[in-house]
Amino acid sequence: MSTMTGNRGMPLKPSLGKSLLVVALVTAAILTIPLVAMQYTTEVAWTGSDFAAAGVLLALAGLALTFALRKVRTTQGRLLAAAAVGLALLYCWAELAVGIFTSLGS
Repeated sequence: MSTMTGNRGMPLKPSLGKSLLVVALVTAAILTIPLVAMQYTTEVAWTGSDFAAAGVLLALAGLALTFALRKVRTTQGRLLAAAAVGLALLYCWAELAVGIFTSLGS
């Protein structure tokens, strides 16, 4: 597998604009799942504020992951950063949904 390199043999990073576009597209793609589910079942009943909260949460997680992957160089560090962002996302999502540790979602 080859990697793209710059003038001095350093791997090239994707531009920040491209990374932000990827975050926005992935966020939108994930948000289409409940939108489509709402068309087929009454079990999923999201409001506009649900979509807004989920969108902000997903976008912030994507931006945090993008920032971490740009700063951390080692594979182990990147995996740890991705795991930390993923766990923080899951915790916040569950807390807002059902209030596992506090009553924020209730």
